[in-house]
Amino acid sequence: MKKVNIASLVAFCCLAMLILPSVLKAQQANMMEEKPLFPQKPEDISPLLIGENIPMATLQDAAGRAIDLNKLVAAKPTILIFYRGGWCPFCSKQLSGLQDIAPELEQQGYQLVAVSTDAPEGLMQSATKEKLSYTLLSDADLAVSKQFGIAFKAPKGYWEMLPKTTDGKNVDLLLPVPSVFILDTKGVIQFEYINPDFKQRLSPELLTAVAASIKKDH
Repeated sequence: MKKVNIASLVAFCCLAMLILPSVLKAQQANMMEEKPLFPQKPEDISPLLIGENIPMATLQDAAGRAIDLNKLVAAKPTILIFYRGGWCPFCSKQLSGLQDIAPELEQQGYQLVAVSTDAPEGLMQSATKEKLSYTLLSDADLAVSKQFGIAFKAPKGYWEMLPKTTDGKNVDLLLPVPSVFILDTKGVIQFEYINPDFKQRLSPELLTAVAASIKKDH
């Protein structure tokens, strides 16, 4: 039977006792490390799905008045747009395209509502610049975008700008993934288009066709 080297065994045990607390501490630190509060990339969001109800929400319009989104939706089938802000050229182009089809959507029985991170003053600027006739609402603190599951941490290049365009309300420095939701009067999502690539938007022509198809089925 092989003899055990007592001195080596003692040395090993002492070394283990020295190392073990450090290992355990590191493991505890990893376990206690907080997960990010918000998705860090647009691809990581978990949006509401077709068939789900939109949350209770109140936003401000361009005049700073409080608007109950659910009451607004209950009045008429709604095409709800989330865009980043009037400072985004892709959003401005989208807003202009929506204005072109607004009369046709209204004829189909829809109302058009667009929500962004802009403070009410920014909404007014966009409405004037693009000559918009439909409703713009402010989600400056992104509370509603969070509820819809489309908010994510903005890249660092936006961090200096966002507090200014949101009147200091965007404290978490978030952006919404541009999205389109078609809702019935009960607030149930009938269709959605959500693209993590903010440069890609649903074309006005396709939106009109989808809206007409949904209206026909209902």
